[in-house]
Amino acid sequence: MDSGDDIHDANDIESLNEDIESLNDNYDNYDDDAAAADYFDDDDDDDTHPAKSRRIEQSFTILKESDIRQRQEDDIRRVAAVPSIPHGAASILLCHYNWSVSRVNDAWFADEHEVRRTVGLLEKPVYDNPADAKELTCGICFEAYPLSEIETASCGHPFCFSCWGGYIGTSINDGPGCLLLRCPESACGAAVDQDMINLLASGEDKDKYDRYLLRSYIEDNKKTKWCPAPGCEHAVNFDPTGTGKDYDVSCLCSYSFCWNCTEESHRSVDCGTVSKWILKNSSESENVTWILAKTKPCPECKRPIEKNHGCMHMTCSQPCRFEFCWICLGAWRKHGGSCNRYESGEQNETEKRREMAKKSLEKYTHYYKRWASNQSSRQKAVADLQEMQSVHMKNLGDSQRQTELELKFITEAWLQIVECRRVLKWTYAYGYYLPDNEQAKKKFFEYLQGEAESGLERLHHCAEKVIQVFLSDDPPSPSEEFNDFRKKLTELTNVTRNYFENLVKALENVHDGNPCDLDKRPWGAGAMMNEMKE
Repeated sequence: MDSGDDIHDANDIESLNEDIESLNDNYDNYDDDAAAADYFDDDDDDDTHPAKSRRIEQSFTILKESDIRQRQEDDIRRVAAVPSIPHGAASILLCHYNWSVSRVNDAWFADEHEVRRTVGLLEKPVYDNPADAKELTCGICFEAYPLSEIETASCGHPFCFSCWGGYIGTSINDGPGCLLLRCPESACGAAVDQDMINLLASGEDKDKYDRYLLRSYIEDNKKTKWCPAPGCEHAVNFDPTGTGKDYDVSCLCSYSFCWNCTEESHRSVDCGTVSKWILKNSSESENVTWILAKTKPCPECKRPIEKNHGCMHMTCSQPCRFEFCWICLGAWRKHGGSCNRYESGEQNETEKRREMAKKSLEKYTHYYKRWASNQSSRQKAVADLQEMQSVHMKNLGDSQRQTELELKFITEAWLQIVECRRVLKWTYAYGYYLPDNEQAKKKFFEYLQGEAESGLERLHHCAEKVIQVFLSDDPPSPSEEFNDFRKKLTELTNVTRNYFENLVKALENVHDGNPCDLDKRPWGAGAMMNEMKE
């Protein structure tokens, strides 16, 4: 980096005026009505116009373990409020119906007998033990035990404490299926509730069972999921309040993810595109494409060979050792050192495949490099934001005599940069899958993307570089210069936010149906650009 990058003066502040004007004036340089008239229909409906319709709010709640346990207990109590359902039976019913209180109530009052039979909640024992017996025989070990050492489920089948403990422990170690545990008697379907687990299982097994029960409340419930961030133990309860498709969720651990697919937040690009892109980045198919594009097969043994020297005389490795020409793939001993004669004829299939692979790799590399670069820039922005909050804000407040509230505009700018880098990153995955034969749509999308990126770079430069003059060891005293900086950074933040919101809205409007079908945009391009000029 040149040392000049670290030199900042009043000219940097003044130049921001030009940045703002440039960002807005660029819209005038694009004949939006002419370019988009063929496939954009203007619509003044207030509900769909991007200038008037902001991001539809989604409702989600982050749940700590204590919150999960409280909600779980509340649901159990709601079901147990029915006179004929005890606490242990309520837990079994909710497990069976995926922790849906409404489903339990509907099924129970529709056909209580059938629900009892299905779940294993017997109304009376099916096995009668002698009323006057002082001992009972365990149904597993067939040893006689006093009644104080025998326990039965609702069915009445007797088993000793030791056999019960072994049976329950084995079931718990087998996994979450223990939550719907039945009587050990092979032909019996009576349920074993949590009260019996607590009475007969070891301390370690009870803890495991309790953990399975807690996790089932999240994993079997359609409205809850665990945060996918490594090491995070928070859950999320998600309940959309509108008909929008904004699935972004931000956990208390600071990780943001998509509720629908649990990948990192990717608003502006649909989950299908993200899934394909991630698979493409991680699959071995790209290695195959690279081999086809960068190597040629030995004419003799067909192994791929990469050319790493200047001359065209190639020698395959052991044990083949075949010598050939890199250009024409002819045997070198018959080659004569020249293959300059042109012979008309169709390109062979191998050359066609190689050329297609090369073009495919070049396209993928173009989009991947920009996707990865914005990912890297976003990570750096997150680190810069943390440093700004933990180190620089206090010093800046002291030198410029500003309160924390008055300096909030800097934090807001960095938060906007982090968000815009994420959005911009995923637009490159979106762009990769745009059909090459739809040039008009592709051109307009790339225009929107380019303008958004240009605005973001201006904002990022201002927040990262222009501010350095105020963070130096010898910062200027409070002056109009800092007030000008505040104004320009705030303006850049607002302009960039507005533009990215419009870009996101544009992409979200085409997610219904074909994600690449820009024909279905319900609003005009000119309207969006006019909004940005205001």
